[in-house]
Amino acid sequence: MRVLLTSWGSRGDVEPLAGLAVELRGLGVDALVCVPPDEEFASLLARAGVEAVPLGPTVRSVVAGAQPPTREDAFRLAPALVAARFEVLGAVAGGCDAVLATGLLPAGARDVAERFGLPYVLACFHTLGLPSRHFRPGARPGTPSPEGETDVRVLWKQDAERVNALYGPALNEHRAALGLAPVDDVRGHVFTDRPWLAADQTLWPAAGKTDLDVVQTGAWLLPDDRPLPADLEAFLAAGEPPVYVGFGSMAAHAPQGVARVAVEAARGLGRRLVLARGWAGLAPVDDGADCFVVGEVNQQALFRRVAVVVHHGGAGTTTTAARAGTPQVVVAQIADQPQWAGRVAELGIGTAHEGRTPTVASLTAALATALSPGSEARARAVAGTIRTDGAAVAARRLVAGIGR
Repeated sequence: MRVLLTSWGSRGDVEPLAGLAVELRGLGVDALVCVPPDEEFASLLARAGVEAVPLGPTVRSVVAGAQPPTREDAFRLAPALVAARFEVLGAVAGGCDAVLATGLLPAGARDVAERFGLPYVLACFHTLGLPSRHFRPGARPGTPSPEGETDVRVLWKQDAERVNALYGPALNEHRAALGLAPVDDVRGHVFTDRPWLAADQTLWPAAGKTDLDVVQTGAWLLPDDRPLPADLEAFLAAGEPPVYVGFGSMAAHAPQGVARVAVEAARGLGRRLVLARGWAGLAPVDDGADCFVVGEVNQQALFRRVAVVVHHGGAGTTTTAARAGTPQVVVAQIADQPQWAGRVAELGIGTAHEGRTPTVASLTAALATALSPGSEARARAVAGTIRTDGAAVAARRLVAGIGR
């Protein structure tokens, strides 16, 4: 038995598939993972012993420019990804028993599954893009539309039209080439009526957030038993737990001057700093011994050794910090990140920084809140509620679905 897993997106879109692939392997099922050809992702999948096939351009080449991608960039990328899915997935799906897709709207994956008569599952890491009668597209779950605003149904109709404009022409052109009927609602076609939600119930409860019949499996975690580098271990052992600051794959979106702000804020509170380089290339502002720069390391191990995690609010980083029982300061930038920040604040396991660009004063205040005894105690308590079997739940459900 073999399952085709595919995604196009950041590490937070790729690593969960590696976790799912490992769980499938434990059930005697092979998994083939089609993801962007970024070197970081190839290394991740190789470490997990997962077979990988490159799909589309590297994510870094798209998002790590001096400026964020434009609307014109989106209208070039969308049809290119549709074509890549038909070509790459179409070449390997024939030897598989099911297709599971996630990441940036995977238009083309369901269509390849349809061509080969395979079961198809759409998985997501939050509910923001899923239609709802109660919340606006992109609105934080739990935040209803203000009175007097355009009817929510109209806004979701406009969202569907936006998705159709981006993906519809290319999707239907490729479907026609395979003798498949055209699709009128690309968003609904991709999502299906029963998408899976690979997010923890505590961190992102699904109840009442969408009109679709969501299957919440829990987050798909890839265990990491790598030791921390010796020099990082020495730094951690040389004093009190430091502040961690990292913005992952945020490059063009990373706050201007955040390294300097973080160093000054941490020093003002008498704290040392671990600065994650990330795609933004964060670097220390001087040669002070109180700042240590890391590249790609075992965050699961590192987050248990720091006093607070300052980050952008990606689903994976938020979940890893929550599992570690370490308070968080979320400086949200784009997409679902403000909603993760809001949930961290709601749970009392940290704070949501107000605004995308922190100052020394604003970050100092946020750190002081996250470092308070109440936040620390709450973070430890919530850590005990975070389930670690989400990938196993999804793997068993996927295999059961193939066997029907």
